[in-house]
Amino acid sequence: MNLRANPLSSGDGVLRAGAFVWRFDTSPSPLSRIYRVRIEMAQERSPRTFIETPDLAELAGGRDLPHVYHNPTRLCLYLPGTSEWQPWMRIDQTIVPWSALWLWYFEDWLASGEWKGGGVHPSGHDRELGRPPRLRFRDQTGVHA
Repeated sequence: MNLRANPLSSGDGVLRAGAFVWRFDTSPSPLSRIYRVRIEMAQERSPRTFIETPDLAELAGGRDLPHVYHNPTRLCLYLPGTSEWQPWMRIDQTIVPWSALWLWYFEDWLASGEWKGGGVHPSGHDRELGRPPRLRFRDQTGVHA
């Protein structure tokens, strides 16, 4: 209900036992392209956010995409294990605006080559040792993009 009522996330979805998929179109600014976003949520799991169109890798022109998880490519919107997102939080008030904010920084990165969205990104060495990611920088809002 909240997703449907929120003008930022009005779209369509499919609800199944213990899971749902929500799709909506968004544009991070009036001058931006329109992106088709898919949010998948399953019981006992955090929401997963994907950009269906346009193809982010194609837009990046061969550059490695910043702040995404791979295989398949999904957006890194918050740092897991830090309580930035909790199951009681409303998707339309968290994941939806965080997705638009991520896209804002993505478009800036396309033009500048620099990710200005802040956030945490684990180094390869941290992953090999099983260490938690080290904080590199964060934006003024405290949102990890």
